Amino acid sequence: MSDRTTLIDKTFSPIRWDRGLKLLDQTRLPTEEVWLDCDTPEDVAGAIYRLSVRGAPAIGVTAAYGLVVGLETRKEGQSLDDRFAEVAEHLGETRPTAVNLRWAIDIGSKVFAQSRELDDAGRIASLLEWAKLVHADDIASCRRIGDFGAELFSTDDRVLTHCNTGALATGGYGTALGVVQSAYGQGKISQVWVDETRPLLQGARLTAWELGRLDIPYKLVTDSSVGSLMSRGLVDRVVLGADRIAANGDTANKIGTYTVAVMAARHSVPFYVAAPLSTIDLKTPTGNEIPIEERAEDEVTNVFGAEIAPENAPAANFAFDVTPHELVSAIITDQGVLEPPFGESIIQAFARQGA
Repeated sequence: MSDRTTLIDKTFSPIRWDRGLKLLDQTRLPTEEVWLDCDTPEDVAGAIYRLSVRGAPAIGVTAAYGLVVGLETRKEGQSLDDRFAEVAEHLGETRPTAVNLRWAIDIGSKVFAQSRELDDAGRIASLLEWAKLVHADDIASCRRIGDFGAELFSTDDRVLTHCNTGALATGGYGTALGVVQSAYGQGKISQVWVDETRPLLQGARLTAWELGRLDIPYKLVTDSSVGSLMSRGLVDRVVLGADRIAANGDTANKIGTYTVAVMAARHSVPFYVAAPLSTIDLKTPTGNEIPIEERAEDEVTNVFGAEIAPENAPAANFAFDVTPHELVSAIITDQGVLEPPFGESIIQAFARQGA
C-alpha cells in the first residue's frame, strides 16, 4: 500500500475495501449502522441508485471500486476488456447528475487501458491500487477544502447547510461539512442550522448524525424555515455542496438549494458552494445542460413506508435543482477559493492543478 492510501485507515469513511467492497448503508441511518457487502457490480449499482451510498465524491470513489468488483466477477470465458466495458456502462447509468461518477469511470478506463501489458491478475491489481488512490486523494482533497473554506468564516458565525456533505457524502471528512468541521475547530462557528432536506431527509438523518458525532452544536429545522431564519438575522453564512458545477459556475445540488440561494441573496447572506475540482464539468457550459434526475413518486408520497398523501396521488420528484452562478458568493475547492467571474477563476484553478 502506498503512503497516500494510509490516509484511508486514519479517517472515518462510509466506504471500505477489505477483501471486497463494503458500504455503510445510509438508508438505515441514524437508527442502524449496517455495512453492505457489494460482491457484484449489480450490488454496487443498486447501492448507488437507492442512495445507500450518495454524495458526488462518495459515488465517484464507489464507482472506482465498483470497476474492480466487476473485473473480479467476470463471466467464464469473458475477456477483461469486454467485462470492463459492460460494467462501466452499467455503473454510468445509475445517477446521471453526479459528474464524479462519470469522472471516475473515464479515468478508470484510461488506467485500465494502460495496463494491457500485464496479465489479468496484474491488470485487476493495478486497477484496485488506482481505486485506493482515488479514495485517499478524495479524503486529502476534502481536508484541503475544509482548510480553504475555514478562512471565509468569522468568530461565532451561525451557518446554514442543506442536504448532507460530510464524511458520509465523500471518501471521508466531507466537503461543505468538512468546511464546517475545520471552521468549528478554529472557534469560528457557534451554531449550525440543518435543513431536514425533503423528501429523503438527508439533513435530518445524516447531517444531524454526523454533527452529533463531531460534537458540533446544531439545530434541525424544516426546509421552509430558511426565509424566516434569515429575515430574523439568525444566519451569517450558507455553505453546501454540489453534484455538478457547470463551466460558468451554475451549480446542481439537492432540490431546495436554489430556494436557499434566493433567500440568501435577498438577505445579503454569503452563499458558498464547497466541492472538489472534479465536480466542475468543463464540458457542461451552463446549468441548462445539466441533466436533472427524476426519482420515484413514492419518495414524495411516502416517508419510510408510511403514506402521507391520498392513495395514488400524483407527484413530481426532481432530485436536484440548479442555482445560477450569480447567486453564488464563492466556490470552495481543493485548489482554493474561486470567486466571480467563475468562468475565469475556474479555468485558472484547472491550470494550477495541471501545473
